[in-house]
Amino acid sequence: MEKIYSANLSRSQGREGWSIIFRHPVRLDQATGKPGLRVRRGLQTKDRKEASKLVEQMNEILQEPFYWDAGARAAAEHRFNPLVVDIFYHALVPESTDFFALRDSVIPLPPIESDYRRVLLAGTTGCGKTTVARQLLGTDPEHERFPSTSTGKTTVADMELLLDSGSYRAVVTFLPYDQVRDYVEGCMSAAALAAYRREPKSEVLRRLLNHVSQRFRLTYVLGRGPAEVDVDDSEYEDAESQEELIDTSLDLTQTDNLLSDVLEQLEDLATRHGERLWKELDAVPGDERVVDELFEEELEHFLRSDEDFQVLTDELIEEIGRRFESLPVGELSKTKQGWPRLWSWETENRDSFLKTISRFSSNHARYFGTLLSPLVSGIRVAGPFKPDWAEAQPKLVILDGEGLGHTPDTSASLPTSLSRRFDEVDVVLLIDNAAQPMQAAPVVLMRSLAASGKTAKLVTCFTHLDLVQGDNLPTFRLKREHVLASAENVLTSIGEQLGRFAERALRLSFQRACFFVAGIDRSLDQSSSSTRRTIDQLLSLLTAIHAVREMPEFVGSRPTYDRVNLVLSIKNAAEKFHQDWLARLGIHITPGIPKEHWTRVKALSRRLALGWADEYDTLKPVADLYRNLQNDIYVFVQNPVKWDGPEPQDDEKQQMFDQFAQAISVRILELASQRIVKDHVLEWQDAYNLRGYGSTFQRATTIRDDIYEKAAPVPDVAPSPDRNKFLHEVIDLVGEAAKELEVKLH
Repeated sequence: MEKIYSANLSRSQGREGWSIIFRHPVRLDQATGKPGLRVRRGLQTKDRKEASKLVEQMNEILQEPFYWDAGARAAAEHRFNPLVVDIFYHALVPESTDFFALRDSVIPLPPIESDYRRVLLAGTTGCGKTTVARQLLGTDPEHERFPSTSTGKTTVADMELLLDSGSYRAVVTFLPYDQVRDYVEGCMSAAALAAYRREPKSEVLRRLLNHVSQRFRLTYVLGRGPAEVDVDDSEYEDAESQEELIDTSLDLTQTDNLLSDVLEQLEDLATRHGERLWKELDAVPGDERVVDELFEEELEHFLRSDEDFQVLTDELIEEIGRRFESLPVGELSKTKQGWPRLWSWETENRDSFLKTISRFSSNHARYFGTLLSPLVSGIRVAGPFKPDWAEAQPKLVILDGEGLGHTPDTSASLPTSLSRRFDEVDVVLLIDNAAQPMQAAPVVLMRSLAASGKTAKLVTCFTHLDLVQGDNLPTFRLKREHVLASAENVLTSIGEQLGRFAERALRLSFQRACFFVAGIDRSLDQSSSSTRRTIDQLLSLLTAIHAVREMPEFVGSRPTYDRVNLVLSIKNAAEKFHQDWLARLGIHITPGIPKEHWTRVKALSRRLALGWADEYDTLKPVADLYRNLQNDIYVFVQNPVKWDGPEPQDDEKQQMFDQFAQAISVRILELASQRIVKDHVLEWQDAYNLRGYGSTFQRATTIRDDIYEKAAPVPDVAPSPDRNKFLHEVIDLVGEAAKELEVKLH
């Protein structure tokens, strides 16, 4: 028999509106992996009688299995209140939101064929790419402080900046409710574990207010917490002297009282479940590390399954929602379930505009408790921005996003979201720190551009040239040569990995468009000799950006390839993919690739199972498969067996190889996404739902056997349906690209 649940009314303390709470008979509870997901949604009414009628209707749906199928929604719409129907059928069929298109519906970007240049900023976290964006916008670094900057992970949402005429406009999209709730539950679980281990209250509070990924900081939204918790104030001292940019009149007393209550109840919950759990684990075999790992996983499971824990989550989510109520201007639209979806505003007043938009982008400690930055999925801003040092307004669309992170080696992969944007922009502006140039992340970006045939889009800007110091580096020329020497070593290394045409293309890019700036965190004065060179470099940078154009269609001889060589490239790429991931999963040991902690692998499986993303932090299976295939196939592309006609000069070969690589790259990325994620959603769900003793190893083997081995099987002498299908799909995609460019593949 189907399990029957019932719905109940709920109202949080201090709130007038009523909510409904019920267990969903079909949607999976992520704590147990079984149907029964706890759902709590606002009923958009303060009238108890009206709210009770809605609950009665929900109970009719819950008692009749006929309505539990997504196909029965039409029938339900004829019988029940639309709000009840929306609440029950929400996410019953997984949906994804195109946030870029959503923002485009409010503020459309100029078309690609216009005279505007789309510039994608890319670089390591803290390298100064958002500071470059400030300079191109012309916003004051002291009084306007937009976009926000810091040495940490400041930009965690997509930011699109359009320099045009007219009024100042903005549109902001927000993270889906389920993702925000998952982040909050993750923070609470981490805080509960810290409380169980009797860590100081300040550490428990820190874990509650800062997600381990550093992308979701509740500190920004809810403040620093109750005063009785010992928090080091030294990091906030500088903030107190800054000019007021955001209204800070919001009373945080209610928030602090809630956080105090949450901390106290989390400690009680952790103690209750922890003591019970240790009794159950006494008989579990294994070393102390294994038992501790199992304890952490099971404690999180018990917490997320606890109704009291879920009530605390509800209260924190509602407190987060209060921040949207304090928005002074603009139009806020919500989903049918009542969660903020989009905010937009237009004004002629620049000061008012930048102060208001800062609430969605700032990271300033002075405004903790009033900011919405962690909840934002993307911001688009448009208006008559212009740098003071430029005579005319540049026609630019600046696309900024999360920094690449300080990856320890060059074997890392770019996020697929960034790789996809390469095809949507005119220029990829690589920002790098001249004081520590050409670390691993910029190398990863350059290698990816080369292997995908897009080096013609690359423009490089080195920041912090003023920090390049030494007795042997007194002049601009010597500093420039010192930085370029680091680039020289990198280019040689890339050439050894990807072939001489990859190295050649990158060298041409550096010769064509490489710039050096200093002191760009301050306003640049054209009359000052100390900043004149930086202004000249920025003006040259703008000239280079507008000079970048699509490469002309190649009209010379066409290369001929042997598909046997392509098979070898595919085999090598698949072997490298498996070698790296077997090490990350802890199944094999590979020098230089450490085993990932179980929580990170579980977090990855959750995101892929729910369709939230195709990666988690540095764990990027789709990007890894794409990178390996892309790199090995690019080496194949550079080595045709012959030419159909006179052999071209190197410039013509470069043009042909890059066009072929571009055509292949787009197809390979979609293939990797299809095979790793879309074809194996159920298997990712199975991997995530594993729990109990041995689940860490079971999850690893499930990912290896049921997903990776089927998604990217290594071609071998012994044929199999999976191996043959993968091999033929890759060959067919390369064949499609070859046919498009009249290239022969025998």
